[in-house]
Amino acid sequence: MKDIVSATNNFDPNNLIGRGGFGCVYKGELSFPEGQILVAFKQLDRRLGQGKNEFWKEIMMLSKYKHENLISLLHFCIEGDEMILVYEYASRGSLDRYLSDISLTWIQRLKICVGAARGLSFLHDPVETQQRLIHRDIKSANILLDENWTAKISDFGLSKVGPANQAQTYLISNAVGTHGYCDPLYWETGFLSKESDVYSFGVVLFEILCGRLCFEYHNGELSNILVPKWRRCYDEKSLEEIILEGLKEQMEPGSLSSFSAIAY
Repeated sequence: MKDIVSATNNFDPNNLIGRGGFGCVYKGELSFPEGQILVAFKQLDRRLGQGKNEFWKEIMMLSKYKHENLISLLHFCIEGDEMILVYEYASRGSLDRYLSDISLTWIQRLKICVGAARGLSFLHDPVETQQRLIHRDIKSANILLDENWTAKISDFGLSKVGPANQAQTYLISNAVGTHGYCDPLYWETGFLSKESDVYSFGVVLFEILCGRLCFEYHNGELSNILVPKWRRCYDEKSLEEIILEGLKEQMEPGSLSSFSAIAY
């Protein structure tokens, strides 16, 4: 713990790089055999509803599942009331921050999508273990980016494991996730499959195409989910209405139709 306090300058707000359902995330340098390395510290805040179960689940999952497109867990710390996870530092932060950034090119967006898809495919169809992992909270805020714009899926506290040695894995569970991204079938029935993650990933693809989040807030309250409108625009062949301005000009012929069909 003393190493973490020193690295974050006692959790100085200047080192705060994010907040989520688990708690605050700080950056700081730790000593490794190869020298000082910048890392991210996720500090559990029990007031937000997550606790020991999510903490241990994250450790168990990220100890088993290692891939270029998944965030790496480096350390964890339990001392007194503190529970802290230590990750590799994704210097560009989360994808949701860049959706409307017109300097993020179409090619860069495609690279991010392919990377995230590879990470998700690895979770759903692991090679060495006989366990399939269903993330249950795929969204642009949980896709982190390193300095090379490599996508890294993060936040495994809500994930579920099922057998991978069959074509379909169905689990019944209480529906969790984020409004807008959550598969309606799962939300209504509790019927969970890897396709529930694929649905959420489709929403992220539409966000990348449209340059905005899939929901709107009004006076601090969720007021509108945009997914039905996006689907309608696809059906009616009117995607031009929703594509981020300036993106269409960067696309090869056929790129839009292939990408939007996958998203849909």
